[in-house]
Amino acid sequence: MRIEVICTGDEVLTGKTINTNFSMISQKLEDVGLAVQWETTVGDDRDNLLLAFQLAGQRADAVIVNGGLGPTVDDLSQEIAAKAAGVELLLDERWVTRMEEYFRSRGRVMPPNNRKQAMLPAGAELIDNPIGTACGFALTIGKARFMFTPGVPREVRRMIDDQVIPRLLSMAGTQSTIFLKRFHSFGLGESRADAMLAGVEALAPEGSVKLGFRAHYPQLETKLAVRGRDLAEVRRQLEPVEAEVRRRLGNFILAEDDQTLEGNLLRTMIERNASLAVVETFTGGQIAARLVPLPDAGKVFRRGAVGLNREDLRRNVGADGQDAASIAAAARQCAGATHGLAVVVDVDEGQDRVEFGGTVHVAIVTAGGVSTRRSRLQGGREWLRLGAIEMGLDCLRRHLAGVPIDERIDFEKSLN
Repeated sequence: MRIEVICTGDEVLTGKTINTNFSMISQKLEDVGLAVQWETTVGDDRDNLLLAFQLAGQRADAVIVNGGLGPTVDDLSQEIAAKAAGVELLLDERWVTRMEEYFRSRGRVMPPNNRKQAMLPAGAELIDNPIGTACGFALTIGKARFMFTPGVPREVRRMIDDQVIPRLLSMAGTQSTIFLKRFHSFGLGESRADAMLAGVEALAPEGSVKLGFRAHYPQLETKLAVRGRDLAEVRRQLEPVEAEVRRRLGNFILAEDDQTLEGNLLRTMIERNASLAVVETFTGGQIAARLVPLPDAGKVFRRGAVGLNREDLRRNVGADGQDAASIAAAARQCAGATHGLAVVVDVDEGQDRVEFGGTVHVAIVTAGGVSTRRSRLQGGREWLRLGAIEMGLDCLRRHLAGVPIDERIDFEKSLN
């Protein structure tokens, strides 16, 4: 099935807004065995938008339109969709009622211009948006079935999962069940993970499991896409491959499926009645920021200290020395925590460049002793910052799991 994605909006066309929605849509379709053949970005211009709809209606079987469903004058998707299909716009009273209830539940009165969001092309199929006011809809233009979604990322993500993909699979005649198993790791590049997992697909019958990767530094996502008649068959096909992936990637796996590294850390520490004090340089408090917003973080998190350098941190927590272990120990004692985590980064001097980097010092201190790691990361300031954050959290995960915290990673440079 030939699929096109049309993204609308001047802010997307000019680059003022980074188009993360397209990458999300394309990846989600790929995960269920569907591929996007064309991607078109169009500004808020009636003539150009109409031409884009007409061209897509000639060459594609299905088209996902993202954006342009808001209440303002530059939101044109409903109007142009009706024109391209040769039908009029009609007010959908059901959606007006939904919007009024949406505003009422938030103690507000719906502004009159929001009624525009309930104006749909005649004959359009409503596509539910359970978390917003923009009404999605489906309509045939030319030979293609168009599915319109809002531009708000969390809304379109929900609608793609719950509404759009099921419709596309039905159009494609896919009667089977599709399941995606995901493993998240830190420290592995795609090429190394691919080599480590060579041949795992053969463990499933008839090529029913497809292996794939998605790199989003500092993590790597390893994906197993499985297709079968029903969920029971999918589980049987996946089981040997899943077990082998888990065995081969071993200590590098930090989370699976919708789990996160920080979520797993917090859960483990709660189970052990443990608590944590964090001190960090260069990372801007982002290690603490990964943990603090989570539910029940108050059961674990005791203190976070941020400094620009070692001396700032030493004074902040009252440590005797400037090394990471001394700082972690002082922070732990000062906060009355069971665990102290220090991530201290010695940053290169000079301009940001690909060779720019730093040495990351990680120390974890408990009543039972000290665990440390020293690592050289390069790739620019942002690469170093993201790597240091992930390394600190991953070292704590490894420490809690009782596995080595200094296992060499692909992004690490040799220390002189």
